[in-house]
Amino acid sequence: MKKVVFAATLAASMALPSIAMAQMMRGDANTGWYAGASVGQSKLKDACSGIGSCDDKDTAWRILGGYQINRNFAAELGYHDLGKATAGSSTLKANAWELVAIGAFPVANQFSVYGKLGGYRGEAKAAGTKETNTDLTYGLGVQYDFSRNLGVRGEWQRYKDLGGDSIVKFDADVLSVGLLWRFR
Repeated sequence: MKKVVFAATLAASMALPSIAMAQMMRGDANTGWYAGASVGQSKLKDACSGIGSCDDKDTAWRILGGYQINRNFAAELGYHDLGKATAGSSTLKANAWELVAIGAFPVANQFSVYGKLGGYRGEAKAAGTKETNTDLTYGLGVQYDFSRNLGVRGEWQRYKDLGGDSIVKFDADVLSVGLLWRFR
């Protein structure tokens, strides 16, 4: 599974510059670079398995940059702080770097729904132990564009199987709201 995620991520990262260059040469109005940030709530599912009282919800935030290939497709690179789960004095923290492809379906001139699929490199820390792994991330969302340059998103995203051998494996779900700024 890790080899498949790595190969897909590598292929997407190698293809993006050539696709971007071809779109820029055509001068397509729906293409271009963008940056964004989001904030929301994470739930580190199964991070508290076997523990009595545990708080597995926390604030999550993300910064991202991407390239809009055309009206329907984009590629993004981002960093996501997934928050923490706490049980008494024990804390489990998680974060991830991600590379995702986005497929959008415009519903109206300024509104669209989208799905995302990609890979992540995650890190989980607990009690002086750190586990890193690579796996899939996917999500769904809606986007509204206030103007040609400014948009807002609401989304749900899942990071599968964070953790590892010395830290329990868990999924992280994030509900978030974010802003995008397009450099056009």
